[in-house]
Amino acid sequence: MNILLILVVVLGGMGLSVEAGLIGPLGSEVGQLWATMSIFGVGAALTLLLVLFFSPRGAPAYTSQPAWTLLGGVLGPVYVIVLTLTTPVIGIGMTMIGILSGQVAKSLLIDHYGWFGTEPKPVGRERLLALLFIVAALVLIAWQ
Repeated sequence: MNILLILVVVLGGMGLSVEAGLIGPLGSEVGQLWATMSIFGVGAALTLLLVLFFSPRGAPAYTSQPAWTLLGGVLGPVYVIVLTLTTPVIGIGMTMIGILSGQVAKSLLIDHYGWFGTEPKPVGRERLLALLFIVAALVLIAWQ
């Protein structure tokens, strides 16, 4: 396993918790949809700069890709709206562990069946046990 990539993913997850901490109060002040738009507006501007300066030349045309691959563009705002609505009510910890449990459960299905063009990775007892621990954490945090 590549430890550096795992560290990058863990730091990215920490960034999502910070985002939840920022977007929840912003949504309470300006409204959930305006807060979501602000996150995506700033993100789009930053991404545009990155594309302009670092995008590989000669890459396949964006419009030549299958339409289903664009679903991520729909799911991103849904995720941010969920953060905006839930974080002020149930807290960052509960929101993040709930999201994590859903992510891991769906990820195991995607891995197991090789959906979306990924290489199938059978789900064994260890992965199911890990999911069970995450769900247990969800229950314990909710119980508090």
